[in-house]
Parts: sequence; C-alpha cells; structure tokens
Amino acid sequence: MSRLEAKKPPLFISEPLMRNTVSQSLSLLSGILKSCYGPAGRLKHLHNGGGGYVCTTSQSSAILGHLSVSHPVLRVLMASVQNHISRFSDCGLFTAILCCSLIENFKSLNVASCTVIKISKHLLSLCMDYLKSEACGCRVSVDFGSVETLLCLVRSMLTSKPACMLNKPEVDHLTLLILKAFMFTVPCCVETNAVLGKCVIVPVKGRRVVDSTVLPGLLIETPEIQSAKPLTVKRTCSNMIKIALFSVSMSGDLFNPEEGTITVHHGISLEMSELNQLLNVGKQLVNDEVGLVVCQKVIHPSLKRYLKENHVITVDRAGLSLMEPMSRMTGSKPIASIHSLSPSCYGSLKDVCIESFASKHFVHLIPNDTVVCSLILCNRNETAWDELKRICETAEHVLQLTIKEPLALLGGGCTETHLASYIRHKSYSLSTSSFKELDCSQTQYQLVADGFCRSLESVACSLNHDDGEILTDTFYGHCWFVPSGFPSVSNWSDVVSKCGCGINGNTENLNWRLLQGQFGCPIAQGCPKEPSVKVADFLTLDCFAAKCNGLQVALETANLILDLSYVIEDQN
Repeated sequence: MSRLEAKKPPLFISEPLMRNTVSQSLSLLSGILKSCYGPAGRLKHLHNGGGGYVCTTSQSSAILGHLSVSHPVLRVLMASVQNHISRFSDCGLFTAILCCSLIENFKSLNVASCTVIKISKHLLSLCMDYLKSEACGCRVSVDFGSVETLLCLVRSMLTSKPACMLNKPEVDHLTLLILKAFMFTVPCCVETNAVLGKCVIVPVKGRRVVDSTVLPGLLIETPEIQSAKPLTVKRTCSNMIKIALFSVSMSGDLFNPEEGTITVHHGISLEMSELNQLLNVGKQLVNDEVGLVVCQKVIHPSLKRYLKENHVITVDRAGLSLMEPMSRMTGSKPIASIHSLSPSCYGSLKDVCIESFASKHFVHLIPNDTVVCSLILCNRNETAWDELKRICETAEHVLQLTIKEPLALLGGGCTETHLASYIRHKSYSLSTSSFKELDCSQTQYQLVADGFCRSLESVACSLNHDDGEILTDTFYGHCWFVPSGFPSVSNWSDVVSKCGCGINGNTENLNWRLLQGQFGCPIAQGCPKEPSVKVADFLTLDCFAAKCNGLQVALETANLILDLSYVIEDQN
C-alpha cells in the first residue's frame, strides 16, 4: 500500500506586485517584447529543451504561444493579450508592451491603486472618445473605392516582420496579391447579411517570393495527376459541372469493432457487400450527371476506376480544412453517409482544370461566383514561409475588420505620441468638478495622466533599436526618429525628414522635444493639430479596430493586476 501524504495548505501571497520576482519577470517579459517591435525588431529563436521544431519570429502570436510563464500575474497578462490576438490578429505586441509599461509606471506612483484605476478609466474614455470623433488627428478614413490606403495598410504589416526576409519589390508584389485575394472574397452582390469568403493559402517553399500568385477558386493537390492536358469533364445540359462532396470515407473500410457488434450470415462477405454499396453510389452519381467527386478521405480504387470509365473525375484525400470553403464555393452539402445520397446535396462549378506549380500538381476548381480564392504563397525557406503565412492571415483579418469599420490609425509611433500629447493637454484643462466626480486631487490626476502618457510614449520608443534619439513635435504631436550618430545638441530640423507614419514632412518650423530620458517632464502644450495635407503614398498605418481594442485590453488588464491583493496557489 502506497504511503499517504497529508494535503498541503494553499500558499497565500499578499501584494504580489511588491515582490521582486514579479517585478523582474515583468521587466524581462517587457524587454523581450519591446526588442521584437516594429520593422527593425530583433528576431527570437524559440525552441523547447527537448529539441524539435524551432521557430524564428518577431510576431506576438508565435512568441506568446511558445513562452511558458509560471507566475499567475504574468499568466493573466499573457492570457489577456492572447485573447486579443485571437479576436483581432493584430497589435499583440502593442497591447503587451503597453500593458507592461502601464503596470510599471502606475506601480511607481505614490497614489492608491483604487484612485489610479478610477483615473485611468477616465483617461481611457477620453482616448476612445477622441479616437472615434471626427476631430481625431491620428486616424485616416479608408475609401474602398480606391486602393491607396488599403495598400498602405497591408504594406505596413508586411514590412513590420523582418523574419519574412522581404525586399521592396517582394513587398510590393505581395501587397498587391493580398489585396487582390481579399477582393476575391468580397461578394459581388451585397445583401443585408453579406458574408465574406475565404482565402486558402497554398504552401510552396523554396521558390522566389515573386512567384507567388492568386487564383479564383480552390486548388487541391493531386500528386497522382502528372499530365497538364485539359480534362474531359461531364457537364450538365446547362454547361455546368455538378459536384458531389463526401466527408465520409469511401475506401470500403469495415465497421469499427468499438462501434458495436454485427451479425453476418454464412457466405456473406463484408468486403464485397461494402464494395457493392460503393458501386451503387457510383451508379447513382453517374445517373445524376455528376462530373466531379471530391472526398475528404480515401476513395476505393474500384470506385475510382468505375467513375473514370464514365468520365467522372475523382479527387480524394482533400482534407478537412478544404471542406468548408469548398462547400461554400460550390453550394454542395458534405455527404456523411454512402447509404443515403440525395441529389439536393450536389453543388456546381464553372470549370475544372489542372494547374502545375513548381513540382506540384493541382486540380483547380473554378467557381461560378468567386468568394473563395487560393493564394499560392512562396518563400525561400520554411522559417521565412511560416512567418509570411502568419502575416498574410493577419492581413486578411485586418482587411475584414476594416470593411466593418473603414478607418485606420497612423503608425510608426505617431498615434501613441499624438494621444499622449492630447491627454497632457486635456489633463491641464480639466474642470474642478471632474476631480470631485473622480474623488481625486488635481495633483493625483496629473500624476496618473503623466504615467499613462509615458507608457504610450514608451511604446513609440520601442520602435527604435539603433540608439538614435526620438523626438515629438509640439504642433502635431507626431513621433520622429533621429538616425544614430547625431549628438543631442543637433539642430533637429536638419536631421529628420518625415515623421514615423510618413504623413508629415519637415517643411515647417516645428518645435521639438526629446522623448527618451524625458518621460518625467510633463509639458503643458496645446491640443495637437490634425495634419493639413494627407499623403496617400507610403503611409505607415495600423488597424483601427485592433489598436483601439488593444488600448482597452492593455489598460483594463493593467488595472486588474494592480488591484490584486492576494494570489492563492494550490500546492497539491
């Protein structure tokens, strides 16, 4: 009999944020994430101690997915950011870096946490009201009647991930492809409850990025088809191709013993009985003028041969991931049993052909109305391809979000510094009654507001990885990066040309202030102005919906962590 051990009492940790281990872990996590941020971000090489798959990336979804943290406070932070990423795909690093900075700055204030939380919520409401107002100077409208702003949005995402290893021609090529693929998924006839289609990414590794292309419809890899000759496909009287889509195995497998027992009479062969049933299905398909049969799993060779003799094309091993887009594209309903086949389950296609790409051969299903497309994505090696695939999926999701809310925020740190300038202006012009409603003093409010602004500015500063100075102008409140090697006493107007987002050029007599090292110097300045000229080409833009949600998640998570009084751990 094994020895019984007494249950250990739970471990109570009071004021977890006051402990050095939490502060050090938070600072380390913040440093890792900041070093990945932006186009010049440093890559991370992630692998487990036992070997296996190695991931080289600077994307938040991959980094947070591979990092394991033990402290409950950090697990709360990472869970919040990962939930944001699962919903919006973009601005994960922004959310995590801002959250870490808010915790560090708010924790250092000599203000009660309950007061900090109340004031920070008020600051968040000021930010959100401003971002959603017409007077906002750090957002741009997205016109879907013109592609310029959309191209800037997609290009900004591609250039922010150095592990993709893209040069400028490759970025331009992929930007157009991603936007073209997205346009394929937008229905031509807009209804009340219109639903966007899907872009399926087809991997081709070891080829040039500029070999990537996009095709309407779906590509199904078929290694057994080596010929590039046109296919002879049975068509209906309306010149359409009828398709049957099977989600059940058609290999003639016998029953699984775990599903129950069956009684078989003497002289009856289960294998022949199953094969006969499959051939009966084949006869019905031929009689119903089906021209293409696609099976998620395996089709029996005898059934394949019979269907081929009757000019019906068969494609098996299509896989689960293609079933939903194929069903949607063709209007077919996946058939889940070979014992009940209804003609109402069939769908239709415009055409079917063979496509060869690199050493791969595909059956190309061409739909009547394009709402599903295939992006043949190429890159030099597996590591760069994996990173590129993630950012292409993110770009598709961001474009979907932008259709719902056709706005974008200025990137390159300009939204952060502009918001910080706006909040500083508002905090100095707040009425006395507002302090009474918040039950705080003006000094407390300005301390928290300054911590909030310093946190926003620290996110902008995280974009700089080369030890150059970082400036903000006092007119627009935008972020400007000074190349490394210039002394701090330089005439800044001589060394900067464009702000971080690219919307403002150094054509005016602007006044500057340093960001790095001067976070603790709140400056009472006027409300930042909206740029007078909108430059469409080569703007750096961020997803409006993702960044707004990231701002809210970062502050709400920071407030939650600041409010923690105890951590109770079960030690059993």
